[in-house]
Amino acid sequence: MKKIVIVLSVLACTIGFSHAQQAGETEGRGLSFQPDYRFEGSSLTRWRKFGTADWRAESGELIGKPRDTSSASLLILDQSFQDVTVNTLVRMVGDGEAGILFRLEKADTGWTGVLVSLKNEESAAYGLVLDPEGKELSRTLLRRAGGMMRVAPPPDPNASNPSSNNRRQPSRGGDRIEPVLPIPRPQTAFQVNAWNQVECVLDMNILRGFINDGNGPGGAADSEFGEYGPLALYVKGDAEIRYKDFKYKDLAIRNTPKEATSARYEVQQLSDMYYSFSSAAADFNRDGIMDIVAGPHIYYGPDYTSYREIFQGVTYNPSQQFSEVNCQYAYDFNGDGWPDVFSAAPFGRLYINPKGESRRWEMHAVIPGNINSEVTVFTDIDGDGRPEIVYGTSGDRLLNYAKFDPADPTQPWESYPVSDTGYYTAHGFGVGDINGDGRPDITNPNGWWEQPAQLDTSAPWVYHPVAFGRYGHRGGGMGGSIMAVYDVNGDGYNDVVTSLNAHGFGLAWYEQQRNERGEIAFKRHMIMDDYSTANAGDVTFSQLHGTTFGDIDGDGIPDFIAGKRYWSHLDTHLDPDPSGAAVLYCFRTVRDINAPGGARFEPELVHNRSGAGSDLLAVDLNGDGKLEIVSSTNRGTFIFWNKTTD
Repeated sequence: MKKIVIVLSVLACTIGFSHAQQAGETEGRGLSFQPDYRFEGSSLTRWRKFGTADWRAESGELIGKPRDTSSASLLILDQSFQDVTVNTLVRMVGDGEAGILFRLEKADTGWTGVLVSLKNEESAAYGLVLDPEGKELSRTLLRRAGGMMRVAPPPDPNASNPSSNNRRQPSRGGDRIEPVLPIPRPQTAFQVNAWNQVECVLDMNILRGFINDGNGPGGAADSEFGEYGPLALYVKGDAEIRYKDFKYKDLAIRNTPKEATSARYEVQQLSDMYYSFSSAAADFNRDGIMDIVAGPHIYYGPDYTSYREIFQGVTYNPSQQFSEVNCQYAYDFNGDGWPDVFSAAPFGRLYINPKGESRRWEMHAVIPGNINSEVTVFTDIDGDGRPEIVYGTSGDRLLNYAKFDPADPTQPWESYPVSDTGYYTAHGFGVGDINGDGRPDITNPNGWWEQPAQLDTSAPWVYHPVAFGRYGHRGGGMGGSIMAVYDVNGDGYNDVVTSLNAHGFGLAWYEQQRNERGEIAFKRHMIMDDYSTANAGDVTFSQLHGTTFGDIDGDGIPDFIAGKRYWSHLDTHLDPDPSGAAVLYCFRTVRDINAPGGARFEPELVHNRSGAGSDLLAVDLNGDGKLEIVSSTNRGTFIFWNKTTD
């Protein structure tokens, strides 16, 4: 007899309504994929009823009202899938239970499957058995599965309660006193009598749920729960349940675009292997020509076809491994005239140039502990003519900068706090003069820190809260990559341009405004959001983990450069649209008095088969006065030669 399965899931969500309301957005926004199907009508064509509930369709809503409150009723789509993503709005009025079914299978004895139940704050994922009439015979919590893996391992036979962590639990901060931050975590519990956004991802044997911009229930959808079948909606109890703007995407189909490059650029691929997420440039062999370092390799100009190791080069598997080089910089640290290399995040490692000797370079661990931020900035903070490294640490959750001793830069660098405890973010850092006092200030997604006139290296800087980011579509962290600080609209005040979430969607510029007392505030202007919004140039991509800025078109105004970090959390579905095209774009800054805030951004595709790592480099490699773009990613290392003509 054929075993059947129903993966019942009520899941969860991407962009939360708390943020949508704060930003003045309309209800229901937040779409992390381009759907293959979207229900917009008032007919149940393509849908089949099962059970006793009354189902109807009206104005893009699918509405179920059970008659027998003890039995489940289904509305089954005429399309079957193995791997699929679903996004919908769900509203329940009354005391009931809602759900979305995956891999629904039927046998003569009834139905079996997995249910991720939406019921007040009791959302959880279960293995479910129903009789032929839809009455529930049993349910069992799914065992825990997820994280940065695509396939859940077999259950541990010695585990006492492998499913105990499946339920969605409220977060607890223990005894730690948390600061009040300008970007609060969204409230993600399922709300009765309100619209809830739900996104469900079933890939291989892992079911992931997201409710109202946060993590929801999921678990291991093992083969015993079914492998292939149609989607269905689920209702049960004394309630009316509405599904609005129902959408799905078949995950079995992926797309690789034909290679495209802007006429402004000529692409040169230095390596087709994955070694690094960052690169830097300097004349490492002192022949008068700029070279490029990317991870373990220096590529020598002017042709960049010859290269050597400065430390052992080992390739990474993009599906399962992260590079150990998130950010990399070049500078003559010991003042001997030969540029050295500093690799930051997660390890602060200094590699000393052996002055042209044919050997690997000596490594020195110079940052005590790890650099826990995935983004860092290397620039002169205190005006001594030497750059410092700006970074974050997760233990004490501080924003810091560290200085090297020019007499011996191989010794541990001295670290100084910029923020109080609790303001650390893994993503999003910028340095620039916000208040116009001539001293560089420091930004992160929680705001900006004003550098004092006299540095007290033991005391934090003055903090100004601003929400320069937002939480992601799938319950992850918040904040982007390099935050650009420059005068976007030409009014004399420096603004901030940044991606909003390195593992989600969003790119915006923040217009600095001042009142009659000179007090500083910022107004957000969106450049690019997700697939539910109208974006500049009709360009949409997620995972803006690598960004930088520079005057690409030679008009005297910096431009913003951003790329998608393909498979940013490995080959999983932790991030939205993980397999979208690995694009790299330059967003040209155009001052326009008729645009909101006095400026607009025009996106120009640089390349669609490379993307970005954790960092990007804009540098004039050949001395012609035009900035090239260098990108080191899990697709390899690339130069994009700037062919701008006057």
